[in-house]
Amino acid sequence: MEARGPAHLLIGETKMLPNLSFLIFSILFVASNAAVQDFCVANLKGPDTPSGYACKDPAKVTTDDFVFKGLAKAGNTSNIIKAAVTPAFVEQFPGVNGLGISAARLDLAPRGVVPMHTHPGATEYLVVVQGKITAGFISSANKVYVKTLNKGDSMIFPTGLLHFQLSATGVTSVALVFFSSASPGLQITDFALFGNDLPTPLVAETTFLDPKTIKTLKGVLGGTG
Repeated sequence: MEARGPAHLLIGETKMLPNLSFLIFSILFVASNAAVQDFCVANLKGPDTPSGYACKDPAKVTTDDFVFKGLAKAGNTSNIIKAAVTPAFVEQFPGVNGLGISAARLDLAPRGVVPMHTHPGATEYLVVVQGKITAGFISSANKVYVKTLNKGDSMIFPTGLLHFQLSATGVTSVALVFFSSASPGLQITDFALFGNDLPTPLVAETTFLDPKTIKTLKGVLGGTG
C-alpha cells in the first residue's frame, strides 16, 4: 500500500476546495435571494404552478393585498352537511402566496359535520372560538385520535391524514383553521367515492358495500354510474 504523506493530503484537500466553494456559494446565493424578496403577492391571472403563483408587479402591490376580511362573516350552513368553510387560501387572499400559511373559518350548525377528508398539501391547526366540536384523525397505522373541543381548545391534524369535525352541541359552533400552505388542497372521502362517476361495481368491490347502498349514496351526493 502506497504511503501518503502531507503532500498527498494537501493535494487531495486542494482538489476538494472548488467543490466545497461551489456548495457554499450556492447556499449563500439561495439564502440571499430568498431574503431579498420580502413577499410574492400572487398574480392570479397567471397559472398556479407547483411552486405557487407568479408574483404580482411590486409596483402594483397595495396594503389591501395583505388584508382579508372574509372570515368575519358566518358561512351558509343550509346544506346536506350543515357546515360551511370560508377559505382564505391564495385564490381568495393573494398575499399569502409563497408564505406557507393560509386560514379558513368553519361554521357548524347543530348536527353539522365535515366528513372524513384530507389536505394533501398541509398540516391543519384548528381553534374553537364558539360552541363545542368533536374532532379527530386517523394515523397511517389506523390509530384513531378523537377529542371533544370546547371554546379556546385547539387541535392539530397532520398533513395528509384522514380527519373530521362535527358539532357537539345544540348551537352553532365556529372554529378558525390555519394551514401550513397557501394552497392546502382538499379531498372529501365521501365525495371521492360517491360523488362522481366511479362505477358502482368497482365501489362495491373496493368498499365491501352492497350496490343498493352505493346507489343511494350516489343519489344523495350527486354521483352517477
